[in-house]
Amino acid sequence: MDKKVRVRFAPSPTGYMHIGGARTTIFNYLFARHHGGSFVLRIEDTDRVRSTKESEEAILRDLRWLGLDWDESVDIGGPYGPYRQSERMDIYRKYAEKLLEEGKAYKCYCTEEELEQRRKEAIAKGLPPKYDGRCRNLTEEERKRFEEEGRKPSLRFKVDETGGDIIVHDLIRGDVSFKRDVIGDFVIMRKDNTPTYNFACVIDDHLMEMTHIIRGEEHLSNTPRQLLIYEALGFEPPKFAHVSMILGPDRTKLSKRHGDTSLEEYRKKGYLPDALFNYLALLGWSPGGDREILDKEELVDLFSLDRVAKSPAVFDMGKLNWVNGIYIRKTPDDKLLELLLPYFKEMGIDTEGDKERLLLITRALKDNIEVLSDIKGKSKIFFERPKISKEDIKEEDKEVLRLFIEEISDDVDKNPDKALDFLKKYLKKTGKKAGKVLPALRIALTGEKHGVELNWVVAILGKDECIERIKEVLS
Repeated sequence: MDKKVRVRFAPSPTGYMHIGGARTTIFNYLFARHHGGSFVLRIEDTDRVRSTKESEEAILRDLRWLGLDWDESVDIGGPYGPYRQSERMDIYRKYAEKLLEEGKAYKCYCTEEELEQRRKEAIAKGLPPKYDGRCRNLTEEERKRFEEEGRKPSLRFKVDETGGDIIVHDLIRGDVSFKRDVIGDFVIMRKDNTPTYNFACVIDDHLMEMTHIIRGEEHLSNTPRQLLIYEALGFEPPKFAHVSMILGPDRTKLSKRHGDTSLEEYRKKGYLPDALFNYLALLGWSPGGDREILDKEELVDLFSLDRVAKSPAVFDMGKLNWVNGIYIRKTPDDKLLELLLPYFKEMGIDTEGDKERLLLITRALKDNIEVLSDIKGKSKIFFERPKISKEDIKEEDKEVLRLFIEEISDDVDKNPDKALDFLKKYLKKTGKKAGKVLPALRIALTGEKHGVELNWVVAILGKDECIERIKEVLS
C-alpha cells in the first residue's frame, strides 16, 4: 500500500457498545495491526440530546476490556485531534461556509412540518421522497422574509442531478451503483449549526488522513452522499469496505429478543474477553482452513479484507459458549479463581476465608462451565445441603451409607487423590458393584444423580460435612 494505513472506529456515545459495533472495531483493529498502521478511536457526539459522557466512558471501558488498544483517541490524544466531534465545530463550520460561498450549498428555510408533508405527498404519488429543492434559488427578499418569520435555516448540499450514477468502489462488495437523481439535496448543517453525520465524518476522515473506512453495511447508502462532499471539497476519498450485518438465529437483525447485545452484558455474564474477541473476529471473516480457536497475534497475522464475507453473519450463542468454554479450560486454575471470585461473592460466600477450598471447587467445575456465571449454579451443591425425598434413597441404600460414615477418614479433606483412594477401599468393603453404591452416595451428598466426580465432592465437602449430610438422609 502506498500510504501508511490509517483506520478508525467512530462510535456515537448514545448508549451501550453493541456486539455489531464491537465486531466492526475488531476488523478495523486487525486490519491496522496487520499492515503496521494506525488505529484511531474517534467519538462522534454531535447528537447533543442523546450523547452522554457516561456512554463515552462505558464504550472506552468495554473496548479496553475486549483487549483493544488504539494509537490516537480522546483519552490519549494524538497529532490529528481533537478526537471528539463536539470539540471540532469550528472546523465543520469553516468547510460549510466554503461550500456556501462556492455555490455548492444553500440555506434552506423549510420547517420540519413542511418537509414531512411534502415527503408524504411524494410517496403517495409514487415518487422518491427526496427534497424538492424549493429553497435552491431563493431571492434575497424571500430569505429576508423567512428570517423575519423567525425561521432558522439549515444548510443543504446541492446535488448535480445531470451527472451519471455514483459508483462506490467497495473492497468487500465490489462496485455498487447509486442513482444520483434519487438522492436530492441533503442537509449538511442543521438549524442549530451542528453538522450532520455525512458531513462531519467526511471532514474528519480527510483531516485525520484515513486511508480506509471499514464500517457496517448500514452506512453503504450514506457513501454516495459522502463521495459527493469529497468531490465538492477537492478531497481524495479513502477506500471503503462495508461489513455485512449480524443476524440472529432466525436470520433477522440481531436484537435484544435474541439475547444479550451489549459488550457490558457479556462481560457481566462471565465471557472471557479473548474468547469473545476470537469469536467475533471469525463472525463474517475466515482465515482459511477449519481452525476455530486463534489468539490475537494469529488473527492479526492472518487478517485480510478479501476474506470478509458479503453475506450476513449469523450469531450462534451455542458456538460462542463452546469457544468460551475452551478459553475457560485453558485458563490456569489460580487465575480462573480470581475471575470467579466476584460470582462467589454474589452468592454470599466469604471469598477471603477459605481460598484453598474455592480453588478446589474451581478445579472440580472447570470442565463443566461455559461462562463464569455458571459457577453460581454449579457450585451450590458445596454450599447448600440438598433436599432429598424418601423416594431418592431406598432402604437397601442406607446400609452402605452407614458404612460410609464408619469408614471415612480425616485425610480426605481438601485432597481429591486421598478421597479417591478412600472411595476405592470403601467400595471394596461394601462388596457391591459401583452402580449399586455410588449413585445413592452421590444423591445423599449432592442431591443430584450426575455431576462432578465423587472424589472431588468428598474432598471439597470434607469428612465432617459428608457425615452430617448422610446423617440427615438416614434420619
